[in-house]
Amino acid sequence: MELPKFLLADNSSLQNVIFVIHTEYPRFIMNITNDEVHWLEDFDKKDEEILNFESELLINVALSFYDKEIGLI
Repeated sequence: MELPKFLLADNSSLQNVIFVIHTEYPRFIMNITNDEVHWLEDFDKKDEEILNFESELLINVALSFYDKEIGLI
């Protein structure tokens, strides 16, 4: 089964919080309310260099996805 690259999620126990989930490597869940990112991968030192480079780009793409999905763009 092919999954979309990004998903929107919420939970009734966390009112007024929306999450963007990135389903491809490196997988993460981003809290849109406070921009907190929870990585779903374990990284080693070698991966951290790549992650530092790509994380800002991925987070910006996630925020753009959210804006597009809720109609801000």
